[in-house]
Amino acid sequence: MDDKVRVDKWMWAVRIFKTRSMAAEACKKGKVSMNGLTIKPSREIRIDDKIDIRFPPIIRSYRVKAISGKRMSAKLAVDFMEDITAQDQLDLLNATKSYGFEHRQRGAGRPTKLERRLIDKLKQ
Repeated sequence: MDDKVRVDKWMWAVRIFKTRSMAAEACKKGKVSMNGLTIKPSREIRIDDKIDIRFPPIIRSYRVKAISGKRMSAKLAVDFMEDITAQDQLDLLNATKSYGFEHRQRGAGRPTKLERRLIDKLKQ
């Protein structure tokens, strides 16, 4: 474990972002705040810092449990952070996912002619 790590490197290491450049870009755009203040990617983190990240339409919140600058597996990442996102934000995320009756399961393909007619009938 490291004692000083940049916030963009930590967010990449615990798999919040897929790449470190995506984490740095989010900081530069003002989507990341630490303890209520908007931060730059070079800001160093400490244990028990609270990090808020805007992933529209919600704001995800994390608490730093441990510090590491090396990318780890998803199973190990839970030991380094705690997801403290408010329940109302998670409810909002679930509401946007289930919005509308036209949602099809991923990989289900295009609707058949019969399904298309049923969809059109429901819309009217």
